[in-house]
Amino acid sequence: MEYTRLGNTGLTVSRICLGCMSYGDPTATVGNSPLRWEWALDEKQARPFFKRAIELGINFFDTANVYSFGASEEITGRALRDFARREDLVIATKVWGIMRPGPNGGGLSRKAILHEIDASLKRLGTDYVDLYQIHRWDDTVPIEETMGALNDVVRAGKARYIGASSMYAWQFAKAQQVAESSGWTRFVSMQNHYNLLYREEEREMIPLCLDQGVGLIPWSPLARGYLARPPQAKGTKRSKSDRFGQTLYSAMAEADGRVIAEVDRMAKARKVPNAQIALAWMLQKPGVAAPIIGATKMDHLEEAVGALDVELSPDEVAALEAPYVPHPIAGHS
Repeated sequence: MEYTRLGNTGLTVSRICLGCMSYGDPTATVGNSPLRWEWALDEKQARPFFKRAIELGINFFDTANVYSFGASEEITGRALRDFARREDLVIATKVWGIMRPGPNGGGLSRKAILHEIDASLKRLGTDYVDLYQIHRWDDTVPIEETMGALNDVVRAGKARYIGASSMYAWQFAKAQQVAESSGWTRFVSMQNHYNLLYREEEREMIPLCLDQGVGLIPWSPLARGYLARPPQAKGTKRSKSDRFGQTLYSAMAEADGRVIAEVDRMAKARKVPNAQIALAWMLQKPGVAAPIIGATKMDHLEEAVGALDVELSPDEVAALEAPYVPHPIAGHS
């Protein structure tokens, strides 16, 4: 395993982060939410992935309160307590999603944040998280209120650092400026939607993060599996039932197919899995600390870690990037 600092912080994380959205309760629902987690692995199925991740040297684990509406945090917390020491782990979770029906059931108000951090800590079975992230931007709440509440979470010792996820660069810059001018804790990381099929982050968000020393921990680095499968491969159970994922890649451009074909061609030439080519490309991008990998088969985990040994030449990087065309913004809601 390789390790790196998260942005300009002193926090050391493994260069592969295990995303825990795949572990939870397949039957979980809340109110009339359209979100469902039919493809999630239950606790018995999930535990071997945590054990193997730790054996491989992964110390970075990312979940969210809304994943299976709390079940993911519960499973993650129990497994990590059983397989590792808390001081050796970097645990990240997120806030924003709707957790219960009615007013104040989600979002980034002071009330929601201060309630949800306590609920997350209880489910995770820990006194603090290493990284507490806002899952999305909340247009209904003044950013001053959100940043003030997050600062209080850090000052109370309930989070060591704070981070953000998918939003516009101007929103992220505004949040950082509010924190800076108020003497509050700033975001140290950006969990953004970024992969070979979706590179819109390279226009503004990534240059901003590089300039400000903010670490990147991209989600969906394999584009919901499209970059891990050969062209024309059949979809998985998750791809057929993941409503959010369908909004990201349901209308793939012709150029996307050419990117996938080039990944496949290069993987065959190098005799490595397709996923390792896509991840090796990302691991070589400036500012990327740790792609967040979802694993529902043990091969997914082994291949992700193996990508650290794959080094692409400048010509190979250029060949992978050449077919890309601009895409509509996706993943901000």
